Amino acid sequence: MRYKRILSMGLAAAMAAGMLTGCSSSAQENTGNAASGAGDSAAEQVVIQLGYENNPGEAIDLGCNEWARLVEEKSGGTMKIEVFPSSQLGAKVDLIDQMLAGAPVITLADGAFYADRGVPDFGILFGPYLFSDWEECWTLTESDLYADLCSDLEEQGLKILTSNWIYGDRHILSKKPIRSLADLKGMKIRVPSNDIQVEGMQVLGANPTPMALGDVYTALQQGTIDGFEQPITVIYAGKYYEAAKYLTLTEHVKNNTTWICGTDFFNSLTAEQQQILIECGEEAGIYNNEQYFQQEEEALNALKEAGVEVIEIDKDEFREAAQSFYQLDKFTSVWSDGLYDRVKEAMGA
Repeated sequence: MRYKRILSMGLAAAMAAGMLTGCSSSAQENTGNAASGAGDSAAEQVVIQLGYENNPGEAIDLGCNEWARLVEEKSGGTMKIEVFPSSQLGAKVDLIDQMLAGAPVITLADGAFYADRGVPDFGILFGPYLFSDWEECWTLTESDLYADLCSDLEEQGLKILTSNWIYGDRHILSKKPIRSLADLKGMKIRVPSNDIQVEGMQVLGANPTPMALGDVYTALQQGTIDGFEQPITVIYAGKYYEAAKYLTLTEHVKNNTTWICGTDFFNSLTAEQQQILIECGEEAGIYNNEQYFQQEEEALNALKEAGVEVIEIDKDEFREAAQSFYQLDKFTSVWSDGLYDRVKEAMGA
C-alpha cells in the first residue's frame, strides 16, 4: 500500500538526514539540551512508562513492545520503555493529566482528546466518515495544516511523537442487531470520554455513553450499555463478543492514532534522546500497521466462528446523517474559519 511506501521512505530519509520532520520538527530546536545533558546525568538511564488500554497480543501491544525494543537497542541501554497494557496505569485522561504534570509517561490519543485539551481544530480529524480511505488520512498527516495543529498542541503541554500508527476502522459490536440507521436510534453505545466521539455517535441517532474501555465488558454483561465501537482486532482480543453477538461494519471512523508525552518531559531529553524516541516510534508504527492488517482478517474470521453475526450495512445513509456533525454550532463556533474545507483540501479529497 502507498502509506507503507510513504512511511518507510520518510523514516529512512529522516534517519539518513539526522533530522525530524512534520510533528517532530521541534527536536532540532532543543539541541541545547544535548550540551546541558552532558556529564553525569547523561549516563543515567531514562525510564519511560508507556500505558494504553489495549490488551496483550493486539497489534498495538506488539507495536509498543517493538518500540521498547528499538529504543533500548538504539540508545545502547541508556533509555528504557516499560509497557503497561490493559489500562494498568489508569485511564487515558488520567495519563494525560500525569504527563501534563511532568511525569515520564507516553500514551496513545487522538484528535478527539486534543480538542478537549485546548486545540479545538484537532477534533475534526475524528469526525464520523471524514476519511474515505487510509490514503486520505496519511496525506493529511503529512500536510502543513497537520503540522500546525501539532505545534498548537505542543503549546498546550502535549508533544506528539508519532502519527503513523493504525488503530483501525471503528465498528459497532452490540447485543441486538443494527441493520440500518433506524436500528441504532436510542441504543446506549459506549464511546471514549470526549466531546467529539460523543457527538459523532449522537448524530447517528445513538445514545452515547462515555466510559473507560476497561469497564466495557462488565457494562455489556450487566446491560449498562447496548454496545460499543472499536476496531475488530480490539473487539476480538478483549473477548467482548462473549457478551454481545452482533458486529455491524459501520466503519464510521478511520482511526489512525498518535502517541504523546508531556512537552516538559520531552524537552528534558537531549536532542539525541528525542530523536531516538521519535524515530523508533515511527519504525514501530510501520510494524504495528503490518500486524494490524493481518490480525484484522484473522479476528473477523474468529468472530464469525465464535457465533458473532457480521452485518454489512448501506453506509450511504450513515454518511449522510454524519454530515450534520460538521455543522454543529458546538464545534463550528470554536473551529477556525473554513476548517472543514481546508481539511478536505489537505487530505486531497
